Formats: sequence, C-alpha cells, structure tokens
Amino acid sequence: MRLYDTARAEIVEFDVGPLVTMYTCGITPYDATHLGHAAVFVTYDVLQRRLRDMGHETRCVRNITDVDDSILAKARQLGVHYLDLAAGEVARFDDDMAALNMLPAFSEPRATGAIADIRGFIGMVLDRGHAYQAGGNVYFDVSTWPDFGSVSHYDHDTMVAYARERGGNVEDPFKRNPLDFVLWQRSEPDEPSWDTMWGPGRPGWHIECSALALRELGTTIDLHGGGSDLVFPHHECERVQSEAATGELFVRHWMHVAMVHMHGEKMSKSLGNLVFVSDLRKDHDPRAIRLAVVEHHYRTSWEYDDSLMPRNDRRLEQWVDAAGRPGDPTLLADVRDALDDDLDTPRAVALIDAAAAAGRGIDEAANLLGVPLR
Repeated sequence: MRLYDTARAEIVEFDVGPLVTMYTCGITPYDATHLGHAAVFVTYDVLQRRLRDMGHETRCVRNITDVDDSILAKARQLGVHYLDLAAGEVARFDDDMAALNMLPAFSEPRATGAIADIRGFIGMVLDRGHAYQAGGNVYFDVSTWPDFGSVSHYDHDTMVAYARERGGNVEDPFKRNPLDFVLWQRSEPDEPSWDTMWGPGRPGWHIECSALALRELGTTIDLHGGGSDLVFPHHECERVQSEAATGELFVRHWMHVAMVHMHGEKMSKSLGNLVFVSDLRKDHDPRAIRLAVVEHHYRTSWEYDDSLMPRNDRRLEQWVDAAGRPGDPTLLADVRDALDDDLDTPRAVALIDAAAAAGRGIDEAANLLGVPLR
C-alpha cells in the first residue's frame, strides 16, 4: 500500500507490521455530525477495512474533546452543563457512525477522563525544559524545537496567520513567542477546573491528543489523521510536545483528509454552512451517504450540491440490483489495487459501477468500501 504522507509531502510506502496503530482526531461534541466529519471518518474506516483485508490488525483511537473553548461557550449559551451537552451530542454522533457502518473504534477516550495523564505529560515537557509557566498558564516554548513546522511546511508568517485564525491567541501577553501554545490554562470562574502543581485550570487544546495517544497506543504510532484543517496548529503542536515529552518519534505517517465545501466555504460549525448526517438520513439510505463520500478522493476538496445525494441514491439502487451475482475475483483484485494506490476510492467506485452495469458480481468489492448490499 502507498499513501500520501503530509510531512514528507509525497506518496510513500505505508510500511507497517501485523498490528497497525492509528489515531484520528474526533469530535468536539457541541453540535451534530456534518458531512465534513463523515468524510474524515469514512476515509479512515475504508483504510482500516483494506488493512484488515490484507491481514493486519488495526487499532484506531478516536478521541472526544469534551472540554475546550467551543463546548464551554455553547454550554454557556444554552444554559446547560457542558458534560450534559457533550453526552447528548456524543449519543447522536455514535448513532450516525453506526448508521454509516463504521468499524467500532478501538478506544474512544475523553479529555475529561485523561486529566491525570495530561498533568503527567505536561510535567515531562516541563522537566525536559521545553515549557514555561506564565500568568497561571503553562506554554510550550517553540524556540526549543528547531524543526517546528516540519509537518505543515509553513513559514513563520503563515503559521502565525493560521494560529490567529484557528484559536492560537497569538496576542497573549504572557507568551514569549506568538507561536508558543498553551499546555495548561487558567479557567474562567464559570469553567471547570482541576488542581495541578502549577495552579488550577484546564487542558489546552492540543495536549489531550498527545496524552491519549501515548496512553492508548504507546510512544510511537503508525498513522495519525484528521481533517486537513488540523495540520496546523493542532498536529504541528501535538507532534512537538509529544516528542519533547518522550524523546521518541511520535508519528510514522501523517494522513489528512481534504475539506468538504458548501457555498464556496469549507463546511464548519463556526460558519454554519452544514449538512448534517442525521438530516440526510431522514431521506436517504446511509449507504448512499457513504457512497457520496467515497466517490471523492480523500485528498481532494469537494463541494456539496443538490445533485450529490440523488446521484448516489441511484448508484446504490444499481449496486443492490447487482447483489448476489457470482463473485468476480478480477473486480475484487482491481478494487484492492485502487485502494492500495493512495486510497483511490473514486477509481474503486467506478470499477464497481462498471461491473454492476455489466452484470458481474460486486458484493465483496462493495463490502471493502463498507457498503453491504444484502
């Protein structure tokens, strides 16, 4: 199998052993699952299915960020406890994932369940001289890490611009450098708080994924993924703090999924241009929603439009009509080859479309994409 590696900026051999460890950034549960979320999680689901088909065991950890600025602000707006908000949205997310036929996550840990791990992790970074305390907060000192930026390959000004746009608070007066990032922060009076040796507060944005990956999968993981909007600052910061804490390589392969757009902008909660999976499920078979995702290549951004679901409703009907025909080993081999070529799901879908139209068996090939026909 060959996959594009974000840090190396090229398609490379995905060289792994019998057990493949994976970490994909999960949801911040303050709103429902939208099609952009589905595109990310379906991608790693298809990857796992092909790896298992090849004989590997996969362990995919997907975290739940149940305490951060976004969920606390939404809970404050609604007048509810932040964990009650999270519980309802996680239940809706789980229902959507089950409907989309996702393989169960190996583990789905929560930030609030990892406070002890986070405290210990921050202690390691401080002890190794890569962090400092100021204003009741603990910051990672990027000046101690010369290759900061090696995942994204952005220059300093671009990183500052993205940090400002994506919650990095570059004007924080307690920072030594605008790119330094928070490991631990003081809580506001109405926010949850935990005691630590450097003062009460709550975790910064990036720290939970490092602590959870280390706890659940070990020092070095085979593949780390998420949406392409997480390359910087989230994954860039996650890498350096992890390697600063352990002294070991954090991730062997970085894999990111391009954005889904609507009205010319990426689908995001902050913009409100969302198509929710739960709404699509009211009118469409979840298998058609899955097909709507995999007809696009994971590294290519795409635009949602009104033709997407009717087209894939028809595709699903054609595939179901072809179910039960004698198996076609040539088709299955060709679909495997497509997936091994940087997870080329559009080519796999086109191959199955052609086989269905020609009256050939497609069940095994469709199953490899997570689309059961019977």
